[in-house]
Amino acid sequence: MVRSYLDYCSSVWSPYRKCDIEDLEKVQKRANRLLPELKGRNYIDRLKACKLPTLHYRRIRGDMIETYKIASGKYDSLAAPMLPSPHSYVTRGHDLRLKKNMARYDLRKFFFTNRVVNIWNSLPDYFVHADTVNCFKSRLDTFRSNQDFVYNLKAEISGTGSRSEVM
Repeated sequence: MVRSYLDYCSSVWSPYRKCDIEDLEKVQKRANRLLPELKGRNYIDRLKACKLPTLHYRRIRGDMIETYKIASGKYDSLAAPMLPSPHSYVTRGHDLRLKKNMARYDLRKFFFTNRVVNIWNSLPDYFVHADTVNCFKSRLDTFRSNQDFVYNLKAEISGTGSRSEVM
């Protein structure tokens, strides 16, 4: 019940300040601590035992699913936000790469169409050309399942290095 409230509208509002992310995560920590069989374990071990990823990872996963739906034309083009694609031909990455727009203010810098660019561009070609949304979700989950940032809030997302920022 708590998780549905915390995940609600995550693609519209996704906190970018560390203190806001940690405040949201505290709610899940407290709810997770109430389970009697998990007492005495740290937060990461409790998440792994319950097979619950962090809320931060859930927001990133939700952003990737929404980006896939927009890029693959699952949404009406008049209702979906316009994702900026690079004008020049890029030899690295997949053909659905996105271009990151420059932003002066945090309001625009952490807007949906800017915050998804690095992670989306780091995905392999095999993922972005999935036939269905469920196929994309399963590929994304199997790819990210063994990475640290799924259960550890302080871990960095791997695969979003300099390659994804070259345009």
